[in-house]
Amino acid sequence: MKYGIIAAGEGSRLAHEGVEVPKPLVTLNGEVMIDRLIRIFHENGADEIVIITNNLTMLTQQHIQELQLHDSSIRLIVKTTASSMHSFYELYPFLGNGKFCLTTVDSIFHEEEFKDYIHVFEDMEGDGLMAVTDYVDDEKPLYISTDDEGWITGFYDTRRWDTPYISGGIYCLNNRSFNTLERCISDGISRMRNFQRELLKDKLRLHAYRFSKIIDVDHADDIKKAEEFLR
Repeated sequence: MKYGIIAAGEGSRLAHEGVEVPKPLVTLNGEVMIDRLIRIFHENGADEIVIITNNLTMLTQQHIQELQLHDSSIRLIVKTTASSMHSFYELYPFLGNGKFCLTTVDSIFHEEEFKDYIHVFEDMEGDGLMAVTDYVDDEKPLYISTDDEGWITGFYDTRRWDTPYISGGIYCLNNRSFNTLERCISDGISRMRNFQRELLKDKLRLHAYRFSKIIDVDHADDIKKAEEFLR
């Protein structure tokens, strides 16, 4: 299976708070964040790992290019994009014709939970398995409702009585999602949360998979939270 990593954000909040390296190069318990993802993806059967970074942070590009010297499975795309959904659009031609897993670079999760998540996705019917959590520590979470069997019924910007989960920023999908993605781009739709809403409008069947906790590293104090969580 192929994996994609969205690492094209500017990480401006971290920089303003005194973090001197680009977000993908932040170290968690001695391991660079993007290196951790690459390692975990290899441990879960990655045939190829496609990474997009912006053309503003040369340190990230150089780091990935150094990794490529020893890892031929890594493909690098350098382009500044308007949103994570636009980054996905740049990645998708390289994600194959079957199932794939896409994540943002700062999604921090337990490795064993991720392993089980991938195994479930590989065997499931339907069009996608979306990582969700009931741990809310995000400035603008995307709330998710499901039916009694765990199939996703809606994505919302505000909490409702039927939204026990939020999106975790990890998306396992199949290539049916590409038609929706192309339509979103042509219609001027932006942001991953709107893309996910369009998936439901296009009748794709998405199932929720609960993680105990997923942390996004958006602020300097999130680094300490992530390190404590992983320990």
